[in-house]
Amino acid sequence: MRRWRSKRLGLAAIIVVAAHVVGPDAAQARDKLLAEAVEFTGAVLFLETGVPGLVIGATHGGETAVYGFGEKSPGSDMTPDGDTLMRIGSVTKAFTGAALASLVADGTVKLTDPLQQHIGWEVTVPQQDDHVIRLIDLATHTSGLPREAEREPGPADDPFATLTEDTYRKALGNDPLLFAPGTGGLYSNVAFDMLAVALGAAAGKPYADVLAERVLEPAGLTDTVFTPREADRDRLMQGHDFDGSPLPDVPATPVMAGASSLYSTTNDILKWLDWHLDRFSAEDAEMRLLNHVAYVQRDGLDPVYGFDESGRMDAMSLAWVVMKPDGDRPLILQKAGGLQGMFVYAAFAPTRGTGVFVAINRFNFSASMLMAEVVNGLIAELSPR
Repeated sequence: MRRWRSKRLGLAAIIVVAAHVVGPDAAQARDKLLAEAVEFTGAVLFLETGVPGLVIGATHGGETAVYGFGEKSPGSDMTPDGDTLMRIGSVTKAFTGAALASLVADGTVKLTDPLQQHIGWEVTVPQQDDHVIRLIDLATHTSGLPREAEREPGPADDPFATLTEDTYRKALGNDPLLFAPGTGGLYSNVAFDMLAVALGAAAGKPYADVLAERVLEPAGLTDTVFTPREADRDRLMQGHDFDGSPLPDVPATPVMAGASSLYSTTNDILKWLDWHLDRFSAEDAEMRLLNHVAYVQRDGLDPVYGFDESGRMDAMSLAWVVMKPDGDRPLILQKAGGLQGMFVYAAFAPTRGTGVFVAINRFNFSASMLMAEVVNGLIAELSPR
């Protein structure tokens, strides 16, 4: 965040230029410093990226602040706010990691269980050099599975239509491993979709029910869903492609549930970050502890690919990218996501009581990397070492 100060832009001037701005309600505004930091960061980031809309929220010391800029959809004249619903893409993986932690905490599964034991499909899960794919390998992107499964492209109005259970069955049967499980790191959507399949089978119910019962409902997340309800349609944030054209809100297929299917709101994500930050609570203590452990260190992995867009990965917990302390910045757990014209980023400092979430509604890789850099800097300024 220090880079913004060098521009010598006054906060008042920025807010005027940023036009559509929604601030926190009275209950959120008690921490004036938090509110000003979040508002300033969001305003400059909105101007710098030129995206149609942006919403940013932070939780710090038990208080929150949320600010929106621009429009949630073209011509709506409606600024995104804490209740604006959006696709969170791969941040879904962090929820799947929490579901795994819950099932491990009560003994339903073990982190070292082979995927073959729980997948529940008539398929032989590949292995290499006597290394089998374990649940921990799926949750830390060290399974050796590719980023995506080979498939025919779906139609423009339903691009995920060909991403099905049959697609994954065929992929597993064709021995897609790129390295021996546990020896390298490669970001994989396939891995987390397979993890959700295994968790549902192990629990004896649909994975969506597992997630709702073990993660969403206990944390009070009423706006985190796989499919928007009819009443939600008016508050959906419109995503945009790289050329700025609007992208349709197309349905995900059931098999995508572990990697990328969830919708949520800034208020729900902040509530969930508060759950992670409540690290001394006796409720869900084992689950939370299992969720945050740095299981796989970067050192020793070969290859290491697909982790560093939002900050260097030093280790992996259950889906969360772990960034070691660096200078004034404390230890951070973070996860980025992108789907159908939305880029989002969630990060928190577990020992400092600080978490931040930001979303933009246009595909723009430089903007997505910048917003992660700015959020990491904001956490460092709110909770310096």
